[in-house]
Amino acid sequence: MALPIRSALRSAGRYVARNPLSVVRIARHAVNLRVAVPLDAIRWLVTHTPPGKNTPTDVTIAARPPAVNIGATVELMGTKLRASSSIFVEELRVSDEELRTTLRLADVDMKVLGNSDSPIGGLLKSGALDLSKPGNLVNFMPKKPPVLVDAQDDVIVLDLMQVPKLAGNERLRRVLSALTPVMSVSALRTEGDYLLLALRATPAGFPKALSAARAA
Repeated sequence: MALPIRSALRSAGRYVARNPLSVVRIARHAVNLRVAVPLDAIRWLVTHTPPGKNTPTDVTIAARPPAVNIGATVELMGTKLRASSSIFVEELRVSDEELRTTLRLADVDMKVLGNSDSPIGGLLKSGALDLSKPGNLVNFMPKKPPVLVDAQDDVIVLDLMQVPKLAGNERLRRVLSALTPVMSVSALRTEGDYLLLALRATPAGFPKALSAARAA
């Protein structure tokens, strides 16, 4: 199901009307090679994305600069939980071979919703699980997602290129091979109520990018 484009445009117009200085802020960041995305836009996208079978519900997104705090109701190992965490992006590596991000999780909280006799529910209620090291808990998942590269203590490493649909998308790989030699992502953080994607220009990579564009 496609997202409602007209509704998105109307929402964007209302956001600008309520926040007239947002255009100036976004333009200022753009001059400094930063893409500024209002968190309200991400909240709208999450709310209007059709849910899947195992999609988290009641998602909340808040800035905890430089981190972003995300909360959601999820089902883990047959147990319904309310989970939240502040997420710091430690490293980003973007190329036609990998879309890798290293995340550090802090202030992790999990609460069991309703009555549950599952093992994980019992461990959470008893306080036996060390939520300060969520990466270690991830390693106990019976079926790990393909994007999960590594998890240890409070650090989780993901690579979206491990998703077969993305890895097999030749158009995406051609675009990345043409862009990443001259423009790379250096950081992802929050500032105010914005998510900032910081870019780094590399003019020396222009010949490689031009060659990749011609090959495409």
